[in-house]
Amino acid sequence: MEAVEIVETQAPDTLVVETPLGPIRGYADGSVFSWKGIPYSAPPTGERRFRRPSAPQPWTEIRDGRVFGPMAPQGHDTSVPIDPDLRIDEDCLTVNVWAPRPDGTPRPVMVWIHGGAYCLGSSAQPIYDGRLLAERGDVVLVTFNYRLGTLGFLDLSSFTTPERTFESNLGLRDQIAALEWVRDNIQAFGGDPGEVTLFGESSGGGSITTLMTVPRAEGLFHRAIAQSPPSTSVYGAERAASVAARFLEILDLPAERVAELCDMPFERLVKAGDLLVNEVPTKVPGTLAMAPVVDRDLVPHYPVAAFQKGYSHRIPLIIGSNKDEASIFKFMRSPLLPVSAEAVQQMFAGLAQDNPGLSALRLAEIVAAYPDGAKPRGALAISRDAAFRMPALWVADAHSRHSPTWVYRFDHAAPMLKAARVGAGHATELPYVFGNFGTLNPDPTFWLGGRKTALEVAGRVQRRWLAFARHAVPAALDGSKHWAPYIEETRSTLLIDSHDSLVADPDHAMRIAWGDEVMGFS
Repeated sequence: MEAVEIVETQAPDTLVVETPLGPIRGYADGSVFSWKGIPYSAPPTGERRFRRPSAPQPWTEIRDGRVFGPMAPQGHDTSVPIDPDLRIDEDCLTVNVWAPRPDGTPRPVMVWIHGGAYCLGSSAQPIYDGRLLAERGDVVLVTFNYRLGTLGFLDLSSFTTPERTFESNLGLRDQIAALEWVRDNIQAFGGDPGEVTLFGESSGGGSITTLMTVPRAEGLFHRAIAQSPPSTSVYGAERAASVAARFLEILDLPAERVAELCDMPFERLVKAGDLLVNEVPTKVPGTLAMAPVVDRDLVPHYPVAAFQKGYSHRIPLIIGSNKDEASIFKFMRSPLLPVSAEAVQQMFAGLAQDNPGLSALRLAEIVAAYPDGAKPRGALAISRDAAFRMPALWVADAHSRHSPTWVYRFDHAAPMLKAARVGAGHATELPYVFGNFGTLNPDPTFWLGGRKTALEVAGRVQRRWLAFARHAVPAALDGSKHWAPYIEETRSTLLIDSHDSLVADPDHAMRIAWGDEVMGFS
């Protein structure tokens, strides 16, 4: 791509860049600039609802990049802190960029995919503010919105008619479109389109492990960091069709009137989707109502199986999970993860039904590996490993056979989180990655102290992530513990805590109990 002219306005706290789509004004944010709310797709509304993203219209007047674009339609959830002034709208497919002033030197690019169980979240959440990472790493930081829930991960393709097409995996298609925008536009912001690190957490991490097996996504990113990815939460077309049929039942909409979905107020669609989001994992613990689907089109294989067959993209990977992933789901009383012994038993029953070759003996051996398996603490551990730890290790084992791989376990928790029995719960590593502490209102993290240690841990995490983005090796040149690559012979794992440690196969007993054969719902 040819260099793109940079046009600077008179005001020293603004910077206009000329992208292939049109000029956009950014604003000084600390020592970097930010450009927010840039469209990477035409609005997915009307006839384009339930269809893949399409190219945005170019513009000629300077577009203002002061504020975030609207957040994707979703239900209200107090666990996702969102600016109450932020608009919700289907026209939500926008990117945000933080970057030092472009100076002709291409900088590494880091692209973040937010989490939220494929049905919640926004790139505008304060915890994802990219200023600090862009400043500390001299990188270009990108975040973006993508369609969620009913409009992004409900697969209605089984109801396609000659008159109306419903496409699958719309949220994933949005993510690919955002990466294509980065490829085509990021040079205008001083970024190197050939040095893109894709990183994300929870469903964002699961999106990454899925995209690493999607042929159409190959070449759009060159390194990946998957934080707590639920990599086995990808389902087959038959299950997706049954969820879609149930969705129509909730709406009391017969199949012959399915085209009406394109004209309904999105609020009604979201409300019906919210019922499904709670109903499905309650009926079959361990499953999600809406998630990526093996459609044999965009997603040709179950991702973890694809990793094991050697189909994943040949790129360096960091992957890991948190020591106490499941605790936060119990704390929030969320049905998204089974947190009681009874729910775990139901999960295993569902797995046995979906996997006829799965013997009762193997299930008993797994439960036996957890001394407190019949107690709440044991149920949390089993659920943690089924959803996050084992999928991460299955991916790491397979990917490390052909590409550099590093595995971590995030163990650190501030004293208050330990006292609340949350510990290193799901998503608690996020402020350490972005450096944005205190984004909750109120934020209890340091009510019992621990700020100094947390900032030290955060510094090491950020230096490793930034080194990986720049050099493809997470080697922080700060005297911290050497992080050896993960290979099956040693399974070296970085335990991130007040003092990092490198441990060989730290979850050996659990890993042996679960085995190498992927266990997931079809």
